[in-house]
Amino acid sequence: MSRRIASQVHKQASRLLREGYLKKEPAWFQAVLEHPPLPLPPKAPPARSAFDLPVARISAHSPAPPKNHPAPVLYVEDSIRRQFFRDHPFEAFRATTLLEGPAIKDEHPIRGTEWTRLRQRGRNPSPEDAVRYAANLHIHHKVPLTRAYASAVAQFRALRTEQHLARKFALMEANFYGIKFGPSQVEITFNKEQKALDSWAKSIELHSGENAAKKRWKAIVEKEGPPGTWTRGQEYIRLWQEDVRPTYAPFLAEPTITSSGLEGAIMELPKPNTRRKKSLLPQVEVDARLADFMHIRRLV
Repeated sequence: MSRRIASQVHKQASRLLREGYLKKEPAWFQAVLEHPPLPLPPKAPPARSAFDLPVARISAHSPAPPKNHPAPVLYVEDSIRRQFFRDHPFEAFRATTLLEGPAIKDEHPIRGTEWTRLRQRGRNPSPEDAVRYAANLHIHHKVPLTRAYASAVAQFRALRTEQHLARKFALMEANFYGIKFGPSQVEITFNKEQKALDSWAKSIELHSGENAAKKRWKAIVEKEGPPGTWTRGQEYIRLWQEDVRPTYAPFLAEPTITSSGLEGAIMELPKPNTRRKKSLLPQVEVDARLADFMHIRRLV
């Protein structure tokens, strides 16, 4: 169905007359054609009804439109807890656990009208116990919130003072009898932190020492003669089969003066398992071997 706009009624009427839906012209048709209404501006905002208008534009006699906003959720404990931590800011620094375990803790059996004193739930109350006690007095005992909060705070401070004095006198008694306490958890934590910092300093010294040692004992390989080709180990096997000992240290092959003359330091020694007669080995060669062995020991 087409929209009905006031500025286009005469145009719609002319179309209906042309198609024969209207048999006779309306009485206002010629007057509107002579004085047509003003056209609407482009993208003109639609007219708003009274139901859609803001509250400030509605008169005092007309009813205000309903608001679809949720109501704020407020608990008595929230205001008490806020005021409690304003009066006791250091209670927020006390260590507490945030774990509930496998199930939520059951409610304390002393509650409602039976809970008349804060000490009924223990001699070491927590801030949450004081908050719940004040709310319990206000809800179940019909005590004004100001008086309930003052009573809860007074009993909380009294129990904390009693616990503080008991600990102080217990510590004095332990010191009198010569009991020595170990480090606290704070001191243990600081010791661990200092140990970690010291290990970092030692690691820096070890790394610097290792780097200096690497630079000091850098391996220097002396290459003699032209570079050989890779024989896939066949040359090594051939020398091993021919019982030729390889020379790994170049200074051992330098010529030395022995009893038999100028000879090389490396001489072919017999195998450990071979047995030779002393008469077959000349005395000169034995002296040369002994001199070479003593020379090698001095070099090492």
